[in-house]
Amino acid sequence: MLLLYSVLLLVGFLVLFKSADQFVIGSVATAKNLNISPMVVGLTVVALGTSAPEIFVAVAASLRDEPELAVGNAIGSNIANMGMVMGITALIVPLHFKPEVLRHDLPIMAFVTLCAGFVLIDNEITMWDGVLLVGVLCLFLLRIAFDSKLSRPEEVLELADMGEIPQLPLPRAILILVLSLVFLLLSSELLVYSVVFISKSMGVSELLIGLTVIAVGTSLPELVVSVTSAMKGETDLAIGNIIGSNIFNILTVLAIPSFLAPTVLAEEVFWRDYGLMAGMTIAVLIFAYGIRSVARITRPEGALLLLAWCTYMVWLYNTALGQ
Repeated sequence: MLLLYSVLLLVGFLVLFKSADQFVIGSVATAKNLNISPMVVGLTVVALGTSAPEIFVAVAASLRDEPELAVGNAIGSNIANMGMVMGITALIVPLHFKPEVLRHDLPIMAFVTLCAGFVLIDNEITMWDGVLLVGVLCLFLLRIAFDSKLSRPEEVLELADMGEIPQLPLPRAILILVLSLVFLLLSSELLVYSVVFISKSMGVSELLIGLTVIAVGTSLPELVVSVTSAMKGETDLAIGNIIGSNIFNILTVLAIPSFLAPTVLAEEVFWRDYGLMAGMTIAVLIFAYGIRSVARITRPEGALLLLAWCTYMVWLYNTALGQ
């Protein structure tokens, strides 16, 4: 039975990634047919393109009354983004920060990380925590909207790194949109159902599964996009992809269980998991602002981030064995 549910977990991941991609394509194609402004399209693509898998998994987990799985997914994905994704990418090509990223995006990520700490410090998530996160999300989207007004339409669409969106007739665009939404919901439900069964069979908590298997799985698209972008010399796109994903993971994914399944969390969620996420965020800020005149993440620094993530994975593995 365990092998069967492991296969179902893999199928859930594959369908989730494919349907998320098609959902964004259907959304953009539908918006174009309805003459919705490029700014609105850009905002939608940014939001969905960075965190769609995590968002739908969080919804499915919360509706199944497994909020720790959703919380673990949000925090674990951010840790994987900085340790696994940014670390591996920097090992391939040193990552340079653009001036606008240093002025706007990194400070926003730091502030959002502080907001997550404020939410988690009392070891519970409540509706008011969700209100705080959604409020910050609205401010963040307003900031993107303001910046978008200063950009050309094509630059707005480039924010999400969606490449060429095909020109589709309206009926086909709507069909893709609806079908992809259905498969997103079904695949996320299948994924959560499989994870719950596997975690119970192995005697480990849903939190640990969310921090490891689900977090790494939902961060794989970011890894592919970042490595591909860096190898093409577009390191700013790789960094933007990671920063944007981290911001949306906290403001959307962490907010979902706050509304759908408020709960008390284990103490280690704050001091171990959030602590590492905050520590890695501080490390990225130091690499960007405080070490040299050129703002970048070098190969040794990428190796340090990757080592921190690998050590954390080993720590969680040993924790699971000790349960």
